[in-house]
Amino acid sequence: MKLLIVEDNQNLVANLFDYFEAKGHILDAAPDGLVGRWLATTQQYDGIILDWNLPKLDGFQLLKELREEHQSTVPIIMLTARAELPDKVSGFHAGADDYLTKPFEFMELEVRMEALIARTSRSAKARVLEVADLSFDLSTMEVSRAGQSIQLYPMYKKMLRLLMEASPSIVTHTQLEECIWGDSPPGSDKLRAYIHDLRRKVDAPFPNKLIHTLPRIGYRLASL
Repeated sequence: MKLLIVEDNQNLVANLFDYFEAKGHILDAAPDGLVGRWLATTQQYDGIILDWNLPKLDGFQLLKELREEHQSTVPIIMLTARAELPDKVSGFHAGADDYLTKPFEFMELEVRMEALIARTSRSAKARVLEVADLSFDLSTMEVSRAGQSIQLYPMYKKMLRLLMEASPSIVTHTQLEECIWGDSPPGSDKLRAYIHDLRRKVDAPFPNKLIHTLPRIGYRLASL
């Protein structure tokens, strides 16, 4: 495994290097969130071990940026002393794949990371969503239709992924709102505006329309 450790506790970093390098793994380390962001977005890693409380850019914000702005799918384990359930829930909602509280056993961290990487590798090989001539490659986050590339903002990609994974079943208004806004949806008018924009990109240039409205229920993406 090639891992990035984003952690400001240098004693812990040294111990992690001793343990993982003895097992044949390759490690890089970042002492703060800004260096971590630079390494995570310019280098290729199999997994990231991310501390929550970091100088310059905290781990929670870095996690959100990697998932939402950079569309990173690399497995990330958050490493933190925050053991309260609300903190764990916040970490998972921000995009963490797993969560370990300090103190922890190095072997457990290694096993968890290996399992995440193996699962991600298996799913990445076959994670191309296809409905009719619409394709969404989840490994590269590239969307295309009839061979034409479609540029979408991350929020629209989240919506499209939900619709394509459910296809040809219905995705309710509530499911879409939770996908976009979590527990604080602004209202149905805003959702309709988002669907309108998504249709303009995915459907409008093509004769066969894929996004269909189910009044008062939701939407479905299917070739009828």
